[in-house]
Amino acid sequence: MEADRIEDGIADRIHARDGGAEEERTEDRLAPVLRPVRAGNGFEEALEQILQIVRLGLVPDGGRLPAERELAERLQISRVTLREVLKVLQEQGLVVSRRGRYGGTFVCARPEPADGEDELRRRVAGVDVEDTLRFREVLEVGAAGLCAAHGLTGEQAERLRAALEATGAAPPAEYRRLDTLLHLTLAELSGSPSLAAQYAAVRATVNDLLNCIPLLVRNLEHSQAQHTALVEAVLDGDADGAREVMREHCAGTAALLRGFLS
Repeated sequence: MEADRIEDGIADRIHARDGGAEEERTEDRLAPVLRPVRAGNGFEEALEQILQIVRLGLVPDGGRLPAERELAERLQISRVTLREVLKVLQEQGLVVSRRGRYGGTFVCARPEPADGEDELRRRVAGVDVEDTLRFREVLEVGAAGLCAAHGLTGEQAERLRAALEATGAAPPAEYRRLDTLLHLTLAELSGSPSLAAQYAAVRATVNDLLNCIPLLVRNLEHSQAQHTALVEAVLDGDADGAREVMREHCAGTAALLRGFLS
């Protein structure tokens, strides 16, 4: 904490002496993008917003993002969460952090995609991302509510628990496949074959989109916590709770996809 206060003090002095006018103009440019995030998906939504800043060129290549304290206050997230977001951006080669008197987080020139990534992006170029995400949410929220409202047999409940357990024990390389199976299981258990068929089709498109973005450990941990809360709500017969958890879960995935792909 003492180090943070020292760091903030240095940043404030530099801001006042050397860069105040320029940073004020930057803040004005960022106002349409930066906003307080919702509590349920703080990491994902903060990442989406800062990705938008970078992708839209609101801070040019080589330009400095606002100080950590300011970003955390404007997003209304902890400094710990913000640093996890900035770490992801560094790992993707989008920003670089520099220490010292004139340090901070600076935007890098965006790296060229690898051949495989480029091919994936071409494959999903014609996908209406917003339509896909909204349709997915309607189906997922509906399936969760139906499962909870109508209840599951003992055998069905065990299938759902097993699917949840498999995602919890999955290594990162297997997570998306087992995550898909969990969601497909929920759709099937809704009792509507039509819903399950439609969901299988839209999930295939969602997976193509997900394959275009990096697998983030923090997001997987958060996603798994939401899976657990969702299954508990379904097994407890809490239809409203199941729908709300699923809605929040879909919103987290949507935030990441919009951030990386928009």
